[in-house]
Amino acid sequence: MTATFSRRGLAWFEALTAGAAPVNGLPASLRVADAELEGRRARFLAVVADPDNRFPRAADGEVGLLEGWGLAQAVDTAIQADAGHSDKRVLVAIVDVPSQAYGRREEALGIHQALAGAVDSYARARLAGHPLVALLVGKAMSGAFLAHGYQAQRLIALRDPGVMVHAMGKASAARVTLRSVEELEALAAKVPPMAYDLDSYASLGLLWETLSVRSVEQPDADDLARVRACLKLAVDDIERGPRDLGGRLGAANRAASRDVRARLREQW
Repeated sequence: MTATFSRRGLAWFEALTAGAAPVNGLPASLRVADAELEGRRARFLAVVADPDNRFPRAADGEVGLLEGWGLAQAVDTAIQADAGHSDKRVLVAIVDVPSQAYGRREEALGIHQALAGAVDSYARARLAGHPLVALLVGKAMSGAFLAHGYQAQRLIALRDPGVMVHAMGKASAARVTLRSVEELEALAAKVPPMAYDLDSYASLGLLWETLSVRSVEQPDADDLARVRACLKLAVDDIERGPRDLGGRLGAANRAASRDVRARLREQW
């Protein structure tokens, strides 16, 4: 049977780390390696498909129990190793995650805690001074994206129809809202937060940059050079500003979000 899972995350991880030794002690569905990024130390992290995953719901690249705790471990070891150093290593989250791993076992064993652990580690790394960049090369969906990538100060997306960002897949959203997929697509044309395309997501002020490459599936040398240069520019931009995520609220479509936050500050 031909595999249907995406290999984009793995392809970009291998290209960006260029054969660097992997960090040991992590699940097979998590690839982590320390490599150079334009003269800077960097740790690259990717969640990839593992058909032999002991939790079948996470076999196609979803973020589940092992992946959530594994990401937390990989980020925490970087925080600990760089504690007391002024030159914190860059963290690059390579994002191609179709969903969190839905399943009864996952719910019973606390997938919410595993994914929250990953979020907490990424946030603590950012606040500790680690420049954190997310590179979206495929799907960035649901709780998987929240756990892996969304805490980044800068989000970079490759411009390709296969790069999508949303809270859930179209079929799932249709079931939850009691609408057809066609009806949701019609609404998405008018309501940017309901859309899956990059331009709609960018209109929310969340993307720092979108980047066109020749081969999203298997990057060539020119693609790699463009992405590495963009990652370096993102790191430089991070280091010139604050460590928080406040810059995401500047877009016109975030006016209501800014107003809510202002009113909350007035009351509390």
